[in-house]
Order: sequence, then structure tokens, then C-alpha cells
Amino acid sequence: MVSKVAEKSREEMERKSVKVPIDNLIYDDLKELTKITGQSIREYLEYALQYHFEIIYQEPEIPGAKFDFIDLFAGIGGMRLAFEAAGGQCVFSSEWDSFAQKTYYENFSVIPHGDIRKIDEKDIPDHDVLVAGFPCQPFSIAGVSKKNSLGKDHGFLDKTQGTLFFDIVRILDEKRPKAFMLENVKNLRNHDKGRTWEVISETLMELNYQIFFEIIDGQDWAPQHRERIIIVGFNNDNFSNPVDFTFQDLPKPTKKPVAGDILEKHVDEKYTLSDNLWTYLQEYALKHKMKGNGFGYGVLDPKGSTRTLSARYHKDGSEILIWQKGKNPRRLTPRECARLQGFPETFKIPVSDTQAYRQFGNAVVVPMITEIAKRISEQLTK
Repeated sequence: MVSKVAEKSREEMERKSVKVPIDNLIYDDLKELTKITGQSIREYLEYALQYHFEIIYQEPEIPGAKFDFIDLFAGIGGMRLAFEAAGGQCVFSSEWDSFAQKTYYENFSVIPHGDIRKIDEKDIPDHDVLVAGFPCQPFSIAGVSKKNSLGKDHGFLDKTQGTLFFDIVRILDEKRPKAFMLENVKNLRNHDKGRTWEVISETLMELNYQIFFEIIDGQDWAPQHRERIIIVGFNNDNFSNPVDFTFQDLPKPTKKPVAGDILEKHVDEKYTLSDNLWTYLQEYALKHKMKGNGFGYGVLDPKGSTRTLSARYHKDGSEILIWQKGKNPRRLTPRECARLQGFPETFKIPVSDTQAYRQFGNAVVVPMITEIAKRISEQLTK
């Protein structure tokens, strides 16, 4: 899979001019190159740009990898970190958000391909495992009976058309990987009165995969209450039935992580809530308390776990606040959010705080996913 530039020949591309100043020394070198290659300076620059795009979209090779995987709806690469730690080699990644692409590139030296809806499944490399944290959407024709949908050729494609889950389905159908792992919010089971889960589970089984699913709380691996449904599937063409796979007894840290472990010692004052915001949050919490609701801000317990970090954390930080002596509480820093999700200290955060909060709020608990990835890897290498 290459970039849009590399996909088209020069004859096919619409041509536009871009004026770029070039250093005299570079210009002199380019003139020398034209004598050797027989190309004009313009032709050589076009070639150099095309080569550059091919490189930045090309996945770096990991020597000795046990299996290949693709990373769909990749976000900032939490799933990739987990599956690489389990011995995997990523051969393709896709993420449409440009800010997430930037973070992904800074940490993995590759730019994920964009909108998966625009990518032909035949162009995706062969792989052993499909990995995806896909968005949850209702299915417009979920009311179609199982009997009717099974009566059609590729009924699973008809049932899922128009949703992002459809893109997973068409890739599974075309590439037939040995296994997959999907991650979603806990509520997927009840979404759209259970119809969404019905379509998803039936579709995956119609694709001839044995499926296993479990709602797992990440707080055993990171100090955050974060329940997610994990769906793992194994291709019946490659595995005996039933597969000896379980989510039970996943290895956990010997010392349970606590929220105090993630806190930075020196924090910029910009993370302290303003008087107006702190007053608003207190009044909002009091109003809902009087109504008997549980809505309000949450305060970090250094010896316990936090509430679930969400993508809206950038708005006010209300779900996880840290008390400060003699002043208003503060919100978590982006680095503390990274730690809360189990990202390594070496993980780079090249975007604004607002974007970082969104990215980590949408991410996975990396050490939890790592243990599941290892379980999948064990099945692949038996």
C-alpha cells in the first residue's frame, strides 16, 4: 500500500505548480544530478517527493516478528504498542484524524493511511491478525431477520453497509486473517437495544470465525476504572473447533497500580482550575446532588483508581481532579493521562494539550491489551 502520489502515474495526475525557494548549494547539486540521470530538475524533484511519500507510508520492519497484524482505527497506536510487545509486526495502519496521525508518526515513524472507507481491501497487505478499536454505530437494517440475511450471498456485507464495522467485515472477508481482536465500549452489548451486538456477533460467525468476548476492567493494569468489551476471533479454516482460548487469569502486575503512581512532581500552574471554572463545577455538582443524581466532579484518590478518562477531558477535567493544598484543584497533565493508560514514558506527545486529552481519552489501556495480544500470539504459534 502506497500514498496517493505513488498510486498514480504522472500522466494520470492533474498538474499544479508549487514555487519553493532552494538553497544555492542544493540547486548546484541538483544540476549535477541532472547530468547523471538525464532528468530535469523538476522531474528529479517530483521523483524525490514520490519516493518520500512511499517511505513515510512504509511500515518499518521488526526482525524476528512472530506474526503480522494490521492496525485499523489506529488512534495514536496503543493497540500497536500492545501487539508489537506480543511479538507482532505491523504491516498496515489506518487512522483518519490528522492530529492522531501526527502522534502516530512521531512514535512509529510511519504515517497511517487515511479514511479506511476509501481504501480497497484488496490493496491491504496479507496479515495474520486484524486489530481494530472501531466506533460504535447503529445498523439501519438491523431489523432484517437472520433468515433473510443468511439467504443472500455475502449477507453480512449487506447487513453492515454504511457503518464503519462494514470496513472490518469487508477486509476480513477478503484477506481471511487467522485471527482478529476488536475493542469497544462496554455498552456495545446494549447499544441500539441489543441490535448492534446481534448484527456484529452474527456477522463475525457468518464469516466462519469462532468468537470470544469479555468485558474487562483495565484497573488491574492501570489505576483507572475503564471497562471495555474485547472481541477475539479465530478463523475456522486455520484452527480446530473449539479453540482453547480464554480471557480468564490474564497476568496482572504483582503490585496493583494506584493513581498516586502517575502524578508528576512539578506541574505547570496552567493546569490549575480557574476560580470561575471551579465555582461552576461545585455548583453543578450541588445542583445534581439535590436532585438525587450522581453527576459531578471526581477527585483522584492517590491510593485507588480514577474514573474513566474520556475524550471530553479537555473541556473541564471534571471526571479526574487532583486536590492541591491552598489553591483550586488541577486537571491531569497530558503525561499523566499517558501514564493512566499505561503508555511508556518514552511515548512522545507532539500535539497541543487539547488534542492530547482527546487522544488519550480515546486510547486503550496498553498493558491490558498486551496480555490479550500475548494470548492470541500463543494460539498463532502453537
